[in-house]
Amino acid sequence: MIAYLAAEGFEEQLRIELGARLRSEHGRLMLADGEGACAWSANTWFDVQETQIASIGDAATKLKGIQRNWSAYAPLHHGRAKLITEKLPHVSARPLNFGTPLPTAPLGSFTLLAPDRMLYAARCSSPMPNGEFAFNEDREGPPSRAYLKLWEGLTRHRLEFGSELPKPGDICLDLGSSPGGWTWVLGSLGATVTAIDKAPLAPNVAAMKTVQWKQGSAFALEPKEFPCVDWLCSDVICYPARLLRLVQRWLASSDVRNAVCTLKFQGETDFETAHAFAAIPGSRLLHLHHNKHELTWLWRKPQ
Repeated sequence: MIAYLAAEGFEEQLRIELGARLRSEHGRLMLADGEGACAWSANTWFDVQETQIASIGDAATKLKGIQRNWSAYAPLHHGRAKLITEKLPHVSARPLNFGTPLPTAPLGSFTLLAPDRMLYAARCSSPMPNGEFAFNEDREGPPSRAYLKLWEGLTRHRLEFGSELPKPGDICLDLGSSPGGWTWVLGSLGATVTAIDKAPLAPNVAAMKTVQWKQGSAFALEPKEFPCVDWLCSDVICYPARLLRLVQRWLASSDVRNAVCTLKFQGETDFETAHAFAAIPGSRLLHLHHNKHELTWLWRKPQ
């Protein structure tokens, strides 16, 4: 059995993704038959097991007998789950410093179905408790909080594909850049960034040495102007279907190596377009901790 932890507030989207595979729900945790990629899952629990527990100590002993690190998801019996956690080895919940390596030790998850029944999985998709990528924030440099999405997107890109972060010498495009949160991230890493938007960048971002602002529409930019792109990035506000056509044009007409793009759903969730993004070879489609009613498309050129 596989369990999928829905991104908070997007349980219905995950139910639709799971369809007939869905078997039961425990808060945001949904048990399903078979394994499959679910974009609206913050964390996936593999090979889920259920066991009776005689006491708090018994639960902790059983978990420690499997491995060291565990994280609780506790929509029910929160106090009891907290007491179990206190008897387990400490797992740091401190925010991440962007760019530092993620934890490598396996992190399991558990929940209490009843005071004497525990559901657990030793292997999960996320190295962070409940899939929550929280960062130590920069409250001075970036002109908007959108930078957190790219911090997480690049972190998840490295996790999914083993890629390096953008670096000096890399050619980056930020489509729909104003006021410049994503451009600030890329420029801070030393990459060469062309930011495209009808509106200007924030002054401190425009002043960065490796940043150039090109006034205009992201959709009017011709890929032939940039025959090689190391990072294609977009947080532009548009319907997902229009973003898909834009991405397809770039992948067909330019040597793009990596991409991080946000699908922004306006009204109903466009599952058809989301599936089309996920079907592009080399893709991962995820709901990031810092996304709202959005998904983030991560892509690396297949080797």
